[in-house]
Amino acid sequence: MAEPNSRFLKVKCNDCSNEQVIFGSASQKVSCLVCGRTLAEPTGGKSTITTHILEVLE
Repeated sequence: MAEPNSRFLKVKCNDCSNEQVIFGSASQKVSCLVCGRTLAEPTGGKSTITTHILEVLE
């Protein structure tokens, strides 16, 4: 059985220290829910994560 190539990531905002879960292959820009800082940018495949990754969730 094939493993999925994408994962959910627990990240921490560099500006306000908010922790939230984002999709590693997001198709739209992902912003912090508290301060609005961009956490991930889409690239057509895996997202470019612009903050600190705390954990990769299975």
